[in-house]
Amino acid sequence: MRRADRLFQIVQLIRGRRLTTATFLAQRLEVSDRTVYRDVADLQRQGVPIEGEAGVGYRIGAGFDVPPLMFTQDEAAALVASARMAQSWVDPAMARDIETALCKILSVLSPAARVSAESLAIYAPSYALDDGTRARLRTLRESVQSRQKLRMEYRDVNGAPSQRIVRPLGCFYWGKVWTFSAWCELRQDFRGFRIDRIDHIEVLPERFRDEPGKTLAELLRRLQEESRTYDSPQKS
Repeated sequence: MRRADRLFQIVQLIRGRRLTTATFLAQRLEVSDRTVYRDVADLQRQGVPIEGEAGVGYRIGAGFDVPPLMFTQDEAAALVASARMAQSWVDPAMARDIETALCKILSVLSPAARVSAESLAIYAPSYALDDGTRARLRTLRESVQSRQKLRMEYRDVNGAPSQRIVRPLGCFYWGKVWTFSAWCELRQDFRGFRIDRIDHIEVLPERFRDEPGKTLAELLRRLQEESRTYDSPQKS
């Protein structure tokens, strides 16, 4: 991370909390406490009204505000609820990004909206997913973005193992489990896989391009057609 980016992050993190310790900043930015002390001192010399001191904590003083975002109290509360629930059901990297984004939003809300949002009595347990599923989820979503094929070892509902090479297309959350959809080269068709049944996964260097009949759009179109067929009245 460039130092300019780190200084910006320090300001955002301090603004997003009532009191922020140097240790918290160091852990989030993956630097030493000494580096944080030096950066905060530089920001103070540049005129950023950071109050507090090493060993106690920091906060942004009065007069360093930006116009509040145009969120109502209910909208702000909805954002906090969504973020808290999402953090429990995504991988650690994305959970950290959600926390950073939420801090930025809270830091620019009006005082009333911020108090209402932070006092929301909706929480989600942090143990919703096991560590293995979280790690695989990150691998899958990053592979979807980078469009890289995957080799995996998978167990079906009966525990029967199989090896697959797939083109990952998307990850889907169903309330209790995550699945991902892919074009399976073994079956030469679309397939859905429960992420918690993947025993091993390997990202291959080979990238793929959209091909007719093998895209996410085609999968969703097919699912919509199947849903309409299922919901239509049966002829006698």
